[in-house]
Amino acid sequence: MEKLSLYFLVIISLLSAFSQTDLVSAMESAGSFRDLLKHETRALYPQTFWSSVVFRSALDMHTKAFVFPKESDNSFVTLTAQLTKPLKAFTVCLHIYTDLTRDYSLFSYATRQQDNEILLFKGKTGVYSVSVGGADVFFKPPESSPTPMHFCVTWESTSGITELWVDGKPMVRRSMKRGYSLGTEASIVLGQEQDAFAGGFDKNQSLVGDIGDVNMWDYVLSPEEINTVYAGGTFSPNVLDWRALKYKTYGEVFVKRQLWP
Repeated sequence: MEKLSLYFLVIISLLSAFSQTDLVSAMESAGSFRDLLKHETRALYPQTFWSSVVFRSALDMHTKAFVFPKESDNSFVTLTAQLTKPLKAFTVCLHIYTDLTRDYSLFSYATRQQDNEILLFKGKTGVYSVSVGGADVFFKPPESSPTPMHFCVTWESTSGITELWVDGKPMVRRSMKRGYSLGTEASIVLGQEQDAFAGGFDKNQSLVGDIGDVNMWDYVLSPEEINTVYAGGTFSPNVLDWRALKYKTYGEVFVKRQLWP
């Protein structure tokens, strides 16, 4: 009964906030009334209502990948994380396959306070940047011809130590944001780099290619665990789980079979 009352209040708020013409226009731009309803309910009830509504059930994405076939500023994937408290550490692992020589984003985690709360970004010079809380450290893996690549990024608050693993090999460690805590109300986006919360996309930083096996933990995996993940194993990811993924695609994004083993 409480949920039905909340739905009714949301509908009333939509009708009062828009004229009939504006509401039709807004529905068309949102793509569907469900999208518009989701936007309004999140704004009106960020805790009670939003946490109780599921717009896509979790899917097993094993052996699948998201394919971004062309450059754009409106094709992306949003991921829903399982977060209940601020993060003091994390590991993010993923596979990517692209032949881009320009800048592009691999993983973007933004909060309303910080659009680069977590960011894995590839520069056109072959340098990878890892951002935590708006701070950056840089890694320069060996150059290689276009081939599927596996990345793991780890960070811990206690020391600030940041690691980047490429195809099971660690880069020299860096350090940043010691003592920092990552926010939990996150917008997690694949395919675009967020210069604002859930937006601010630039097609010149978009991914063209495939991405898959995206998993995230709220702790730092050991070197042995990272190598197991690289070899195809898992360790029950508790923030993002590729085998039980809640996501939504926007624009020209396709789900296809992975091109890597």
